Amino acid sequence: MSGADETRDGVSLTNLDQPLFDGADATKRDLVDYLDAVHERILPQLRGRPLSVIRVRPGQPPFMQKNLPKYTPDWVARTPVWAEASHREISYALCDDRRTLLWFANQRAVEYHPTLATVDDLHRPTHLVLDLDPPEGDSFALAVAAARLVRQALADAGLAGAVKTSGAKGVHVFVPVAQGATVEDMAAATRAVAARAERLDPALATTAFIREDRGGKVFVDSTRAGGATVVAAYSPRLRPGVPVSFPVDWADLGDVTPADFTIRTAPALTAGRDPWAERLPAPQRLPADLVAEGHTIPVARVQAMHEGKRRARARRAAG
Repeated sequence: MSGADETRDGVSLTNLDQPLFDGADATKRDLVDYLDAVHERILPQLRGRPLSVIRVRPGQPPFMQKNLPKYTPDWVARTPVWAEASHREISYALCDDRRTLLWFANQRAVEYHPTLATVDDLHRPTHLVLDLDPPEGDSFALAVAAARLVRQALADAGLAGAVKTSGAKGVHVFVPVAQGATVEDMAAATRAVAARAERLDPALATTAFIREDRGGKVFVDSTRAGGATVVAAYSPRLRPGVPVSFPVDWADLGDVTPADFTIRTAPALTAGRDPWAERLPAPQRLPADLVAEGHTIPVARVQAMHEGKRRARARRAAG
């Protein structure tokens, strides 16, 4: 067996010394070693949740894989989920153990996007998520400032959340929610938190779903609800240097950059501890007034679709 191949936990690992992707400054071995080093940290984020991954093959553009390929080993756990958009059943993986994670790593699965709901109840997300998406350029500091608005809006509602870098250019705020809330109420509460954050500083934050309407502000994205996926804590990202979505203490958020957390630096930061588990508050009940306010706010994607059609009609009429 060459130095580029080996077996771990019964999984054959191949071509380990190949570059991971253009600009990664890392090999496939680096990806495998990283995911193996943090498997006890990332697996709790993936376990029991239908998983989408972003894979990269040599010489091909990256692609998101939801449906498991036919050559997937029988021992990979899976669950069927009906996809309304494509009107078919999709066989999603459940990445519940180290062996499955290593298999995905060998498939060059770089990013791990679990659903917000578990397979036990696919209609009930376990967390509210606010995704802070800053404008183009070196704007992580703006995302941090907007995350603090979200934290304030949550605190004003009697809620608390944990924060992590997205691993790209933004920030994610997670709020664990106690059982009993419906998916509609959770989505409504997410919209209300976003709207309240925007009201705290409308010069910084916006809930405008249409990009051209954001005016250089941070988009407080409330659409990560229902059946949505969000990149997992500790997941690598398919970006130069292979950064990692990493938990940060609120007090330290202004002192870090996304590039501080990569597949090379993150293992030492998780040695003997799980920063995400440490920082996530206990599940909380949603305040009735927050839910009620959210139900008065249109769903951003639906509103944007109608607005897009309206603008297209206006352009045609003007032409």
